[in-house]
Amino acid sequence: MRSLSEHLRQTSHKPLFGLWLTTGLLLLLAVSTAQAGTLSIVGQSRWVEVAHVYDGDTFRTSKGEKVRLLGINTPEMPYNDNPGEPMAKKAKKRLAKLIAGQLVQLKTDKDKKDTYGRTLAQVYLRNGSWVNGLLLSEGYAFVYTFAPNFGWTKELLQQERIARQGKLGIWGSERFRIIKSSAIASEHIGQFRLVKGSVSAAKAWGFKLDGLTISVPRKFRHWFKEGLQASNGQTVTVRGSIRISGGGKHYLALHSPYDIE
Repeated sequence: MRSLSEHLRQTSHKPLFGLWLTTGLLLLLAVSTAQAGTLSIVGQSRWVEVAHVYDGDTFRTSKGEKVRLLGINTPEMPYNDNPGEPMAKKAKKRLAKLIAGQLVQLKTDKDKKDTYGRTLAQVYLRNGSWVNGLLLSEGYAFVYTFAPNFGWTKELLQQERIARQGKLGIWGSERFRIIKSSAIASEHIGQFRLVKGSVSAAKAWGFKLDGLTISVPRKFRHWFKEGLQASNGQTVTVRGSIRISGGGKHYLALHSPYDIE
């Protein structure tokens, strides 16, 4: 195939209209190539072909790239002696039904990869449907966002609330339902949960929800542009992993302002 420069040299004597036509055809070819799976000119997004779905939020492309759906988390699949979590297989089945064997569009935020080298992306179908949002609104996932990837967080939370209000999917199960802070027990340690309670002992970067200590670690405080904004007597819902301190106290660390509502 001739190079573009060679082609232009050979057509330089032709009318200007012919040059415009040639350039236009080359641009159309570039756009169709982008839609087939390379870099898209519009929006700087990529189209990839889905080869294999691992679970409800992870898949592999036909070129071997592993993709993790950004901003959400689905129940863990069974592995080794771990029985997995409720709805895990259903979440995987739903994702597979949506994207298996399909061309999908990937849109990334500030951090493009996670610590495992997987591409972090919002995923869209060819008809424009937003896969991450669908999994949330149908109750197959919960919002799971960390700095600095906040580009879609508000919209993700809106989709999650649809399922929460209708108690759809995971929100109807004992494992994932929102729990009261007064009900926190040893069985919840290590779980990522949504916890609701009334604020007490409020300080600049922490407060209490009954026996659960809520705090913002120093390295995450710069994301809270207006501070923690929690006052005594206020009812809030927080999200995060429930841990236990060396002194035997339950605590939950907030990583972003979206972890409290």
